[in-house]
Amino acid sequence: MKTSSIKYHVDGSIELVDIDVEDPQAGEIQVEGAACGICSWDISTCKYGADFKYPAPPGHEGVGYVRKIGPQVTGFKEGDRVASGGFTKLRNFGAEKVYKIPESPLPDTHWIVEPAACVINGIDHCHLRPGDRVVLIGCGFMGLLFLQALQHSYADQLVALDIDQHRLDVASGLGVQELHLVTTENSEGLAKMLKARDIDVVIDTSGSQSGLDLAGNIVRRGGLINLFGWNKGHAVSFNGDQWHLGGFSVVNTSPASKLRDIFPPAIRLLQKGIFDLKPLVTHVVGIEEYPALMRRILAGDKSYIKGVVTL
Repeated sequence: MKTSSIKYHVDGSIELVDIDVEDPQAGEIQVEGAACGICSWDISTCKYGADFKYPAPPGHEGVGYVRKIGPQVTGFKEGDRVASGGFTKLRNFGAEKVYKIPESPLPDTHWIVEPAACVINGIDHCHLRPGDRVVLIGCGFMGLLFLQALQHSYADQLVALDIDQHRLDVASGLGVQELHLVTTENSEGLAKMLKARDIDVVIDTSGSQSGLDLAGNIVRRGGLINLFGWNKGHAVSFNGDQWHLGGFSVVNTSPASKLRDIFPPAIRLLQKGIFDLKPLVTHVVGIEEYPALMRRILAGDKSYIKGVVTL
């Protein structure tokens, strides 16, 4: 059966293509895609083209509906809404990679589970304790998801930092009380102020050298730095003296580091509204409009936080 999908080219362009999909085999579920989030991985793939060594697959933040069920699969029925899929209208998955979404009035565009699952993994690695003082660097989409969750923790202090005032305004709208705009002029003084407050945990979602440097400058001695952001395509450096003498722990919370199955708790927190995509999804387009939206993103659309493509 023919179905539609996308292909990333080495020149950074996006092509709409047709692919063949067979009936699901034993242990597989066929999912009809409804929507898929645009990840920063997708953006880097288009931004750097042939210079990017790790191009994204054709979508991995999908939500859809069970179309067919292969032999030896139980626990699903046709029509179930599920977390799985990408920028492909029809695709077969191993049943273990498909997660049922409970009955909910939320539209498909607000059931983008995969990034929330990544934040669950990030929080797992923070080893948060009641009364901890937490700083988050980077208020992009993933950072804002972190802030939604962290406001339900027992943190004594929660501080958010970013280089963009619009993103800080979005964080303020989520209820975050302490926000700081990081500029070249104030970064040193801001770091000294935060360092004096014995910050226990710093979560760096920025994926940048400057974010990593700032994390090392503000975490307390013996604290924890969570390297959540991926500095895509670039090597990073760190101050070995500072890291050794500071005695802090550094954890890498890419999906490969997960301590448990992170999709079920993410689905539960989306269902409860602790993760809420309504104020964070700023752009929704059909798949035919995806290439044009990506061009706008790469051109620096300041209003962009998160894009979702409907299929």
